Parts: sequence; C-alpha cells; structure tokens
Amino acid sequence: MKKLLVLMSVALVGITLFESRKRATANEPLPNVVLIISDDQAWTDYGFMGHKSIQTPNLDRLSKQSVVFRRGYVPTALCRPSLATLATGLYAHQHRITGNDPAQTEVNRGHVKRDGQPARELLISNLDRVPTVPRLLEKAGYLSFQSGKWWEGSFQRGGFTDGMTRGYPNPGGRHGDDGLSIGRKGLEPISDFMDRSMHQQKPFFLWYAPFLPHTPHNPPPRLLKKYQVGGRGNSVAKYYAMCDWFDETCGQLLDQLEQKGIEKNTLVIYVTDNGWIQNPKGNGYLGRSKRSPYEGGVRTPVLFRWPGKIKPVERPELCSSVDIVPTILAAAGVPIPEQLPGLNLLPFLTEQKEISRDTIYGEAFAHDIADIKNPDASLLYRWVIQGNSKLLLTYDGRRGRMKYPPIGSRTELFDLHQDPHEKVNLATQQPERVERLSELLQHWYPATRQEKSAEGKEGDRS
Repeated sequence: MKKLLVLMSVALVGITLFESRKRATANEPLPNVVLIISDDQAWTDYGFMGHKSIQTPNLDRLSKQSVVFRRGYVPTALCRPSLATLATGLYAHQHRITGNDPAQTEVNRGHVKRDGQPARELLISNLDRVPTVPRLLEKAGYLSFQSGKWWEGSFQRGGFTDGMTRGYPNPGGRHGDDGLSIGRKGLEPISDFMDRSMHQQKPFFLWYAPFLPHTPHNPPPRLLKKYQVGGRGNSVAKYYAMCDWFDETCGQLLDQLEQKGIEKNTLVIYVTDNGWIQNPKGNGYLGRSKRSPYEGGVRTPVLFRWPGKIKPVERPELCSSVDIVPTILAAAGVPIPEQLPGLNLLPFLTEQKEISRDTIYGEAFAHDIADIKNPDASLLYRWVIQGNSKLLLTYDGRRGRMKYPPIGSRTELFDLHQDPHEKVNLATQQPERVERLSELLQHWYPATRQEKSAEGKEGDRS
C-alpha cells in the first residue's frame, strides 16, 4: 500500500510539472504570487472602505486595480489560527491550530508526557500532517519566501524555500522573531529574494505578513503628527498612524514589482488576519473586534489583482479566506487537494461569472488551547452567514472563557444589510431562521459539545 501511495505521489508531481512547463512554453509563464496580510486592522479602516480619517493611498490604488470583495471574512479572528488557515486552506478545527498558545492543562500535560515533546512543538506538528501552499507550489517549480508573522516554527517548517523566521525554540520564536522586522525596518530581504528568483528564472510565492498595524503602536513621528488633531485621543491617533505606516510599506512592495518589471505577471492578494477596534482610553482593543465572531473581528476586504488576467471590479458576493489557497493553486496550475473546503475563485475572477455560493462559516476558540488534540475543548462560537443573515451560537470552552462574553443571549441572529454593526439580536423574533441556520452549522462542523452560557473573562494577550 505504501509503495502504491509513493508511486501515485510521484505521478502527481510529474503531471503537475508537465502542466506547469507546458504553460510556460506556451508563452504563459507561471505567475508570481504575493500574499499581503494585514495584522489587526478593522474592515472599515481604509480609504477605499470609506474611513474619513485614515489615509491608505496605496491600498486605495490597489483596490482600483483589483477585484474587490467588500464582504470578505476570515473564519477565525485570532492571529495564529487565521494565518494557519491562509497557509493550509483549512478551517481551524481542521488544521487544529485553534489558538495562539497551548494552555497549562492536565490534558495537555498528558499529551506532552506521552509524546515526549513540548506542548508548543506538538501544536506546530499539526502543520506537518497537512499540505501547505509553499510545499504544493514547490512541486511546480516555485520558490517561496516567508516574512513577517509566522508562528509555526522556522520558515522551513511551513515548506518555504526561503524566509526570515528561525522559530521556536529560538529566542523570540513564538510568532516571528527576525521576520517581525519586515516593513518596520524596510523590505530589503524581500527585494533580494525577488532578484534571486528572477535570476534563477523561477516563479515565486511571497508571504508578506508584517507586524503592522499590530501593537506596539509606535508609528514614525511624522505620521503620528498627522493624526494628532481635533482632540483625538493619543491611542486612536497612534493606531490610525500605524494603518498609514502599513499602507506605506504596501506601496513600497507594489512599487518593487513595477520597478523589477514583474507587475503584470504577478497575482497580488490582500487580506487581514483579524479585525481590531482601538480602545480610545488605552492601548488595547474593544469588544466585538479581535478574537470575536462579530463583524469587527472577522470581516475584511479581500483583493485580487492580476493585470491582464483579472478585470478590476467590485463584487457583491461573500468571500472567505479559505478561498485564497485554492485560488492560488489554480493560478499556478497546481492540483487542488480534495480536502480543501474553500472555493477556487479564479474562474469567477477571470470570466466575471456570478458566484452562486451564498453561505460561509466561521468559528472562535479560546486564546489558549485547552486540548491540543481536541478543538471542541476550546470552542467558544460557531457562526454562519447566509445572504445577509448571520447566526452566532455560543459555547463555553473549558479554558479561558471569553474576554467579551455576549450580553443577554448565547444565540444571536443579525440582519447584516439593515444592521451591519450587529446591534439588534433577532433570534427570538425569527426562531425558524435560527433553526435552519443552526442545521447548516451542524452539517458544516458537527461540534460535540453542548451549548452553555458564556461567563467569565480571559486576560488580554495577543
């Protein structure tokens, strides 16, 4: 059986390489792929999304050159699981990296004792059992570069051929170490990588996930001064300036593509890992943003730019970050693994076909993972959006509880068209819709835990 699997794998690689080479010889070189990932930024906080104060001229320009999904979402509003989804194309309950850190629980100590590995290593090992974008693209001849946020050990652990993060257990290896300097301290490592790829005449995949606008909110004074106006609080001014700084780095990256003459053969994708609503009285964030299943936590614009292949337009349909991996693979001519739950958007982007799917899903787990091998143990929410209806079901995750528990009801139903900021809970008024959407959730992710009241709070970590 093992021999058969090896032969099938070799055959698949051969077919993939053949198709890739065939495209290249037909004057259709494989595209470069640049994935830009903002870190802790609300879906409203861009010029092109209508913000009246935050200036994002470079992303505004990118939006005019792209297919724009204003109703884009990430399934999980927390850095590490959201980034793992972008690396694998899987939901958090599938890739099992549901939180940022393993909790100090008896069950996790049991795993450590039985497996003989530290809890953090056991968590990272989840990435070893599933395909990742860099590994899949390498089979088609791609080089890949990791920069910025990366939690899963060294860049090699994710299958990148090149990168910046040394990873756990190195000092600072929790979520990026050397990689966290990108953007904040220039883009030279990225420029050098692109030059190497061009010299080797190989297509590349770039993971650009700078530690921006994430805390520490320490923008350049010239940008901070711009936003310290009109009695605006300093914490808000700093956050606005951080969004501006992040936009500057995106402009520098996009300019490099143009200056190197590779802009037209590069698919650029933009998304945010999770939302953020700045606390006007302090350095943290408010409820219903990061770590929550509300729009302020999970909604993000999603952009796709591929000059000459994708015509710029705004799309009204729903888009999920689970769609990004299959779309990248399709653009590169790489077979899409059957287990990926997302939609390959490429035919809809290039041919401007209407997307018939009207339902997307998401989940929220405790920041600290109660059981490394059982996602349900840390489950706090499951949610579904169908059309404009959004249902949230609440659970009690054994460890940590919720930082901002729901008020009044553990079942919430919102009409996002009439109520985009989710102020009116319609669950008691529309029980039939609640039941129908609940059935969809159970079919999507059949959580085994019983719904319970959400009480208590968890410390502020990120």
